[in-house]
Order: sequence, then C-alpha cells, then structure tokens
Amino acid sequence: MKITSTAVSLTVDDVPASAAFLTRHFGFQEAMTAEGFASLVREDAVNVIFLQRGIEVLPEGVRDQHAAGVITAFTVADLEAEYERLQSEGVPITMPLREEPWGERLFQVTDPNGVVLQLVAWATPDNQ
Repeated sequence: MKITSTAVSLTVDDVPASAAFLTRHFGFQEAMTAEGFASLVREDAVNVIFLQRGIEVLPEGVRDQHAAGVITAFTVADLEAEYERLQSEGVPITMPLREEPWGERLFQVTDPNGVVLQLVAWATPDNQ
C-alpha cells in the first residue's frame, strides 16, 4: 500500500465556521467545499475535512454525533510565538501553555464548534 495523503474528518454543526477558523488562524486553504462539506489543505499538515452533522455520507449510527473527545495536534517550530500570535488574534486559549512530565510542551485552542486543536513542541532535556 502507498498512502498518498492523509486527512482527518470531523463532524460539526457549522462547517463554514470551523473552516473559516482554520483558514484564518492556521493558514489552511479550502480545496473543496459544498453544502455541509469543506476540505482544507496545508502543504505541511494533514488535510482536514469538516462534515455537517446529519449528512448522509456518514454512517447512520454516527451521523448525528459531534466531533468530541478528539484532539487534532500540530507540532510547530516556535510554540511560544504561536501562543502569542493566537492570543493576539483573539483565539480562545482553552488550555494554557504547559509542559508535561514526558517532555511535551503544548497548549490548546477550541474552534467555534468545540473542536480542540493542540499545538505541540518537544522540550529539550536539561542534560543535553
């Protein structure tokens, strides 16, 4: 098998709101859109697809579920700069910048539909 691209598909109530959030604050571009659907791309990230809750392309058993319990994480080069930039743009920071015991530095934001986006960098151990 040869995988040529990867996408994460998230079910939301307001597709245009989530799409606008990623294009405005995260530099994604709309590749395709239709009623209840938006496909967003970035050269250096996984593609993101938003589907409207209830759309028939979703399996019947999950059609009315909302993207919950999912965190889409992006590893970035300058975590502090991204934190400051997103704060200055008025993006709600829903988990402030912190460092986990295993060396992951991160913060989280939440889009208008409650989709959690996490920005991550790895801390350099003090002994290196």
